[in-house]
Amino acid sequence: MFDHNETLEEARARNVRDALFEDVGVCDWTAQLVPAGQRVKARLIVREEAVLCGRDWFEACLNQLDATARITWAYAEGALMQPNTEVCAIEADARALLTAERPGLNFLQTLSAVATMARKHMDAIEGASPNPRGCVVLDTRKTLPGLRLAQKYAVRVGGGANQRLALYDGILIKENHIAAAGSVTAAVKNAQALVAAQPSPQREQITIQVEVENLDELREALAAGATSVLLDNFSNDMMREAVALNQQLTHGQALLEVSGGVTMDQLRGIAETGVDRISVGKLTKDVKAVDFSLRVLERIGG
Repeated sequence: MFDHNETLEEARARNVRDALFEDVGVCDWTAQLVPAGQRVKARLIVREEAVLCGRDWFEACLNQLDATARITWAYAEGALMQPNTEVCAIEADARALLTAERPGLNFLQTLSAVATMARKHMDAIEGASPNPRGCVVLDTRKTLPGLRLAQKYAVRVGGGANQRLALYDGILIKENHIAAAGSVTAAVKNAQALVAAQPSPQREQITIQVEVENLDELREALAAGATSVLLDNFSNDMMREAVALNQQLTHGQALLEVSGGVTMDQLRGIAETGVDRISVGKLTKDVKAVDFSLRVLERIGG
């Protein structure tokens, strides 16, 4: 359908263009009330504890309108910000800053929220897993339209990991695929044949994961050669049985991932079962914006 898979850099440029286009259009009439060429100093404050994410998006929004703007950051990307502290100091053309303010803050408040949520989830399972590989929290494809790569980047900034970036990023066999193929075994074998038919290096880059809903399906998937299995809506006891079964049949080589409406309260107990990964859709779909405030402090030379 398309000629290549979008990179993060390409996605960021598209995000910024779209944000400015939808907000500014042909003109920011209110910014015209400020004298042309007037420069100002401003500062950005965060009102709550949060992980900073989205600096490049914020800078790009301003730099698109004022290439000479200077932003001095008080926090690094991924740093934990303290409430009511300065995030950055800005010197820029006043019209450009006022126009870029809302698009830039929209990115910061959204991506910082995702990174903060990812950090909280990773903190919740710290030290809980008996698995020698550890346990990690992953996102899903339940992202805000147009912000897929940005939000997945934010999850990584917060210390989490990414499930598939997109449909191009691997095979995930779910219940409808299994029903259409006839069985778990048939679906897995079809996927293996499809991957084997691809040229190198693409062949080595396509992962295969199969979703199962009970222990019998897990046994069938592992017997068919599945190396990554998604345990959908398993109880904790079933997860422990799944880990034992994986150890018995593959010496623990297959990756076991848990999904299905996982809440923060359930996280640690799930990690304690020994599974490898926990996927949580709310990291990217239930976003509560971080509270930032930008204030102009003074005019420069006027």
